[in-house]
Amino acid sequence: MAAHFALLIDPAAPDDLRDDFAATFTALDPSAPALSVSELSTQRGDGIFESIGVVDGHPQEVAAHLERLAHSAALCDLPAPHLGQWRQAVERAAAACGAGESVIKLILSRGVEHGPAPTAWATAARAADNTGVRERGIRVVLLDRGIDSGAADRAPWLLLGAKTLSYAVNMAAIREAHRRGADDAVFVSSDGILLEAPTASLILQLGERFVTPAVGSGILHGTTQISVFEHVAAQGHPTAYEIVPAEKLRTVDAAWLVSSVRLAAPITAVDGVGIPTDRELTASLNRYLLSPRD
Repeated sequence: MAAHFALLIDPAAPDDLRDDFAATFTALDPSAPALSVSELSTQRGDGIFESIGVVDGHPQEVAAHLERLAHSAALCDLPAPHLGQWRQAVERAAAACGAGESVIKLILSRGVEHGPAPTAWATAARAADNTGVRERGIRVVLLDRGIDSGAADRAPWLLLGAKTLSYAVNMAAIREAHRRGADDAVFVSSDGILLEAPTASLILQLGERFVTPAVGSGILHGTTQISVFEHVAAQGHPTAYEIVPAEKLRTVDAAWLVSSVRLAAPITAVDGVGIPTDRELTASLNRYLLSPRD
């Protein structure tokens, strides 16, 4: 997904009262050099990001993404983002997106090493075609995350609830899933509790109930998962955040990995063993997720 639009952001203070932040944005050539070699986002992965799905020029779930960006910034001791400024940056990036599906990325890093200020930018790119995976589904393997379900509370410096740029482990997990003949992975805590996928949230259907692993286990609170819960709750289904044993994934009525760009991908097998899917429900979820949502 090569970016076709890039915008450098001069971060404003949270108490900045101006209404128009156009003067704080600098449009960049996305194919040209833009970052210092001393930039800590590339040297150490020291920063945070958000990926916002865009459908026909409409950025989805912007408020939820910006709230999570602010939450990640607080966890990482980064300056609080001015949400009004970042919303205007999203609007600028969305204006550069045409018909179909795109993705906007927001990045806030600690800046250059020993530098005076953070670095911030936004990009826009065409999204990959996820139609097939939404219809065909994905096979997953369970992978040990190497932490127990109480680590987030016991060791907040691990930043388990922040969406950081440090994704080396996440990408390694996906490569390991491919080596095992699967498409993706689902992390499991060392004490046997379901967590999340490397780049997606997990939702289980248990009878009429829809359940996702409790965020207190040190996982990211998924914006798309929240939207799915709102949708199924409107259809009369109970929803819950729960501590879910790993073995439960093998006995569900259906399960999905959900994320801002891939949307709802049904899980068809766990560790090589098939599980039920609901094609009609999956299609309904994706129709909803492709509809305009603020």
